[in-house]
Amino acid sequence: MKPMKPVDIQHMQRSTLSTHASRRILIGVFCALIAAAGFSIKSILIKQAFAYGVDSVTLLALRMTFALPFFIGMALWDAGSKRLEGISRPALNRRDWIIILGLSTAYYLFNYLDFLGLQTISAGLERMIQFLYPTMTVLLSAWLYKKTLGKKVVIAMVLSYVGITLVFMHDISMQSAGIGLGAALVFASAMFYAIYLVGAGHVIARMGATRFTAYAMIIASLASLLQFALSQPLTALQQPLQVYELAIAMALFSTVLPVFMLAAGMRLIGSASTSLIGSIGPVFTIYLAHVFLGEQVSLMQLTGSILVLGGVIIIGMGSKEAPQAAV
Repeated sequence: MKPMKPVDIQHMQRSTLSTHASRRILIGVFCALIAAAGFSIKSILIKQAFAYGVDSVTLLALRMTFALPFFIGMALWDAGSKRLEGISRPALNRRDWIIILGLSTAYYLFNYLDFLGLQTISAGLERMIQFLYPTMTVLLSAWLYKKTLGKKVVIAMVLSYVGITLVFMHDISMQSAGIGLGAALVFASAMFYAIYLVGAGHVIARMGATRFTAYAMIIASLASLLQFALSQPLTALQQPLQVYELAIAMALFSTVLPVFMLAAGMRLIGSASTSLIGSIGPVFTIYLAHVFLGEQVSLMQLTGSILVLGGVIIIGMGSKEAPQAAV
């Protein structure tokens, strides 16, 4: 057998590395797509649950109750894996816990206001308004850290907000009652998510993404349960079986699974690429809302959607670490 030359060995090594890199990218793209799909169906499931008469507080509490065991498991797994690897992490001090509590509260308000808004606006409009969070994140970061907004960012924001105006006008033409209040609630929800992202970006550097996410989700879940305990009678839990099925689906497929898939996607292909792939989410929601909820789709809505997505993509391409997709 003829011995292989060094050049042939190097060629085989490069080919193997290329194959591994391609597989890594494909898996990362798949994870990002699953995450985007999971986040997109959340508003569809919420609207379907509302059809059975459940209120926002009860539905949110059910969703977070079913998701809570997974986040507790995430925290325990992270602590155990780091211990096995011999990695020592700094203990959280009082300031750390105050920051985590504040950001968890922002995440809880993001969810609660989103649920309230969905009572009066379409799933398509909700997802488009929520998708303004990258522009809000950029504005908030510029204000906090005294950064100047570049021309690209300004163009992206103009595109996004003109697009939202078109989608809003489409829903007004459908004569939806309470659309103004619902849109304002979802807009406030997106602002709280932007606050959560800006704060999380700096806290994660100290305590790690998995550790922070697990703690923040656990506290946000407990906040939802506390609100339910203080404001709702136990009879509120007497809901049709379909409500529980939808809440479980929301917890598994629109909360837990996307969180893990998003983390995997960012690890494999980076935050910016993962975020850009997530841009298909609002379009996916509009299509699903048309199929499952009977929401009408117009040329004005599609045009507005394209403008919003264009603005988000411009911001994402101009950032090495794009904001994470909304949960």
